[in-house]
Amino acid sequence: MRIGVLGAGQLGRMLALAGYPLANQFVFYDLSGSPSVGLGEVIIDRNHEYLKDFLARVDRVTYEFEHLPVEVAEIIAREKTVYPSPRALQVCQNREAEKTLFGSLGIPTPEWRIAESAANLRKAADELGCPVVAKSNTEGYDGKGQAVLRSPEEADHAWAAIGHEKLIVEKFVDFNREVSVIAARGEDGEVAIYPMAENVHRDGILRYSIAPAPGLRPEIQESAEHYVRTLLNELDYVGVLALELFETDDALVANEMAPRVHNSGHWSMDGAQTSQFENHVRAITGMPLGNVSPRGVSCMVNIIGEQGSIKDILRLPYAHVHLYDKLERPGRKLGHVNIVADSYEELVWRVRNCACFLPGAPELDCSLTRR
Repeated sequence: MRIGVLGAGQLGRMLALAGYPLANQFVFYDLSGSPSVGLGEVIIDRNHEYLKDFLARVDRVTYEFEHLPVEVAEIIAREKTVYPSPRALQVCQNREAEKTLFGSLGIPTPEWRIAESAANLRKAADELGCPVVAKSNTEGYDGKGQAVLRSPEEADHAWAAIGHEKLIVEKFVDFNREVSVIAARGEDGEVAIYPMAENVHRDGILRYSIAPAPGLRPEIQESAEHYVRTLLNELDYVGVLALELFETDDALVANEMAPRVHNSGHWSMDGAQTSQFENHVRAITGMPLGNVSPRGVSCMVNIIGEQGSIKDILRLPYAHVHLYDKLERPGRKLGHVNIVADSYEELVWRVRNCACFLPGAPELDCSLTRR
């Protein structure tokens, strides 16, 4: 099948690498003018001049990045099958719409308000009680377009720093850890849910994902699976969906969802029977979903800003390196390393050995072995 991908970055690259062995072809439609996919056929089209040409070359369309014009996806959907649907794209681009959907489906979220001015932001911070997190209502990822307010008096500075016309303001969640659940849904409604991952961030960027999340209580896993299954069915979703959550002492609180393959699921490339990328391709092409069982315990280590000593990492017999063919730049995701082990204790030891060769990699908290 000829698969068209909206976007041409590393997620599209990994989708193609998973899809080629299943006899698929890929055409990437890039609106940014700076594609980095590095393979397949790429159409660069900032002004939508070549959209008809793109559509003539593909059978079905998906996307690897949700910050795309919804109207483009809707135009495409009139001529070609688009998975996930433009509705999923629209919801995920608007935090207010996303939180409203969560609430209507009984998925817990932080208490939130909308602010359309610095004065509104100050009022929201006062009503919710600081600290609060202010985020641009649209756009923003990897910590961009966000600010934490420790007091309402910081509203003017935060409003100016974010520089967006509409913000969502959320009461800060006192959480124990950040987790995510990734699931795939096929055209026939079949659902496959991966083991949950524990995610460690620094400076708003994911640094580590450990899967299955250690010490996860069965009721927490059940809640996460219920929430993501509810979202998949409500959106009549086809493809891979990621739901990011905060785990508190008592329950889960939803942060946001992503209508695509997700960084916190990269561990599945080497740590699951079927990767999230292959299952996304299977789902959107009408094939049966693959086994999502883990091969052991895994950790995905993001390579951020500098590649470090890849040769030394490749000498580690348990390290699986995935590079995105990108130039070094502060804060940029250049690749990741997947490490699989038989126990969490062994995993921590292996991850620390790997991190020695990655500049700026934070220490992995060994407390995960005692959960």
